[in-house]
Amino acid sequence: MEVLVFKTNLQHKKNVKEVTPHLNELNGITKWNVDFHNKDKILRVVSHDLSPRLIEHTLQTAGYICEELQD
Repeated sequence: MEVLVFKTNLQHKKNVKEVTPHLNELNGITKWNVDFHNKDKILRVVSHDLSPRLIEHTLQTAGYICEELQD
């Protein structure tokens, strides 16, 4: 299991409602959340062998910016 961390442009809870169906469709995600208190609106995804590019593409398809943050 790994934790992937992304910078996003999600600003409000309604944005999370819009991306929820897209993220929930991805097999391999155990759980995910968005930290609105962080200025980068951090998306954390706990997954099993899921490509960060797939998550970035999924959010971009939903109309949002998503960029993996490196350690």
